[in-house]
Order: sequence, then C-alpha cells, then structure tokens
Amino acid sequence: MDKDGISKRLEQIYKRLEFIDAYSAESRAATILAGLSFTPEMQRKPTKAFSGGWRMRIALARALYIEPDLLLLDEPTNHLDLHAVLWLETYLVKWPKTFIVVSHAREFLNTVVTDILHLHGQKLTAYKGDYDTFERTRAEQLRNQQKALETSEKARAHMQAFIDKFRYNAKRASLVQSRIKALDRMGHMDEIINDPDYKFDFPTPDDRPGPPIISFSDASFGYPGGPILFKNLNFGIDLDSRIAMVGPNGIGKSTILKLISGELQPTSGTVFRSAKVRMAVFSQHHVDGLDLSSNPLLYMMRCYPGVPEQKLRAHLGSFGVTGSLALQPMYTLSGGQKSRVAFAKITFKKPHIILLDEPSNHLDLDAVEALIQGLVIFQGGVLMVSHDEHLISGSVGELWAVSDGKVMRGVNYEIFYVEPICFSLSMFSW
Repeated sequence: MDKDGISKRLEQIYKRLEFIDAYSAESRAATILAGLSFTPEMQRKPTKAFSGGWRMRIALARALYIEPDLLLLDEPTNHLDLHAVLWLETYLVKWPKTFIVVSHAREFLNTVVTDILHLHGQKLTAYKGDYDTFERTRAEQLRNQQKALETSEKARAHMQAFIDKFRYNAKRASLVQSRIKALDRMGHMDEIINDPDYKFDFPTPDDRPGPPIISFSDASFGYPGGPILFKNLNFGIDLDSRIAMVGPNGIGKSTILKLISGELQPTSGTVFRSAKVRMAVFSQHHVDGLDLSSNPLLYMMRCYPGVPEQKLRAHLGSFGVTGSLALQPMYTLSGGQKSRVAFAKITFKKPHIILLDEPSNHLDLDAVEALIQGLVIFQGGVLMVSHDEHLISGSVGELWAVSDGKVMRGVNYEIFYVEPICFSLSMFSW
C-alpha cells in the first residue's frame, strides 16, 4: 500500500474511532460497571472469575454499553442489589432509544417505562403510562366489562323468557321470531378472565414471648481461614420489628440472616435468642430444596407427620395452594407457586419472627402485592433482604444498610442511595 493508501486508511480508522466515541470508551464502560456495583478491582478480573449472577450483570453492562437501537431486557433486576437497581432506573430514564423490558419490579417499571404491553388470555394489549396507570386503567376496564356482561345476560334472559312463554302462541309468532333473530344477533360476550387470586396469610402465633427476643452484643464473624466479615455488631430484633436490610451483593447480608437464625455462630461476642422464640427462614435454598417428585400436600405431610390432612390443606390454602394445585407434581409448578409452597412449609409452626432472603425473586407483580398485604397483617417481627423497592416500602418501616463490616440502622433511603446515584450519573452524557 502506498502513502496515499495508508493516509486514506488512517483517515477511515480515525473517523470510525470518532464515530464510536472510542476515546471515552473506557471511562464509559467503567461508569456502567460501577453503576452495577463492580469495584475497580472487580472490573480488572476475567469474566470466568465471576459467579452466574455477576456474569448476568456483565451481560447487562455489555448491552447498555453498545447502545443498540432496540434494547430487550428480561427481568434485568433479578440479580441486582438495591443500589444497582436504582442506578439502572436512573440510567434507563435517560436512555435515548427504544427498550422493551419484562419485569416484576413495580417501582422499577413505574420509573422507567412510558407504555405497558399486557399479555393476558393469549392477547397482547397496549396501555399508555407507567404500571400504576395501567393497573388503574385495567381495573376500570374490568369493571366496565363486568357491567356490560351483566347487562347483556339480563337482556338475553329477558328475551329468552319471552320466547319460552309465547313460542307456541300463534298470535305472538312474529314477535317470537323477531326475538329469536335478535338473540342470535346479540351472540355471547366472552367471559371475563380474572387474574389469579393470590394469598399470603401468615399464621398468628398463639404466644408472644417477652423481650429481648434476639440481640447481638459485640458479635463478630468470619468464616474459618478467612478475614473477619463483621466486627462488634450490636442490635436487637423484637416482635414489632419491620426491617429491610440492603447492601451490595456479596457484602454478607445472607450471612447476617444465618447468624440471626442460629445457622451460624459468632466468632466472638454473643447472639442471644429467646428460648421461646420460633423463627421461619425463607430463601432460594428452601425453594430449591422442595421434593420435585412429590406434590405440595404430600410434601407437607412428610414434613409434618401426624398432622391431619385437612389442617395441612387449609394451611396450604392460606398461601393460595388450593384444590388441584395442592395435588400437582412439584416439578410442574411455576417458580412463584413453588415459593408459596415453601412459605407454607416454613410458617406452619406459627413463627414469631420471619426472616426473608429475596422473597420476591420468583413472584409476579400481583403475588408481590399479596405478599406485602400478608406481611402488613402478620403479628410478628420481619427482617428481609430485598432489592424490591415496592416490597420494602410497602411492608417494612426501617432500613438497615450493610457496609464495611457494619450494620447501619435507621438509614435514610434518599441520602444513602438516591442522591449519590444521581450525582454519579450527572456527569454522564449520551
């Protein structure tokens, strides 16, 4: 290639680099990765060094980085901590192109979308607005459809009664025929297909042990051969506690739940648990541990031998596992249905304290709403680890943040999460 050819080729390369904004590429990639909770050290690691959940984040970061004309996101918040969810919300609000997202996270949808596509009864219907607007509009439509159906059925019944009464009356023959034709023209309106009726009725404990229920006194913990993860933790949990514990993935939130439940013991210090307290723990482990060869009723009978079948059926029914669903093979159940079976199993003995580790991961929007209502009514203490903003705001009253080996109580949501995210994105331009 001669000098002119080289010059032209270099010119093409420089134009291409300018077009793809190559000079800011590294900083842009770092901004996206940092928003998804990758530390500078993590950003330098090979992909193979990460777990499946973190690899999902890498795939999400890649999709955001290349800025496609159409971005498709399938449950993008499932493997994110709350900080990353809030960052993604703020990032997508500024997204200049089209994206379609499938999600069960209500607040996420309310923040980032302008339109809703609702798949129901094998039909896809478009709605303008965020999820709350869709929900109100759909509820109004269902009320109107029900009224129209009732009006139609009354009119049909009235015509049919006239036809039946005067069918063999020669003087009314023409009127009867006109009614028959009108009835045929009316046809039948489609039955309204209602959404499933979800339930989470947590049982009320028969007794209420006095305080203290659970208390940490200068408790520290580290796994054998590893560093100390938490040092000098001091806090308590009572029957009126309603707490959400948040923090980056891998920071140790699930470890704290295990220290509370007694699955792990502190390296130093003490964790006191009342001898009378009953605790229920929900995590993905409990869902994965279901006997897939069994059905919900048989599974409960094996877990609680000697308990009358009807009592176990009633308890399963408290979580919406009723009728034939209680007899279906476990492997045929959806993720949300399996979660409800797991909830039924862990709460049968009427716990005083419920510990929840990402309880909304396999629940759809209506099921999350039912879970919120169930937790609000529950007469006991709740401590949850969750990244679901709607679940947190609807069911708990206090936010704890896990950071740098400490548990910070009474965290202000706006100051701790929202303001730093908005600041970090204020310097980002498309």
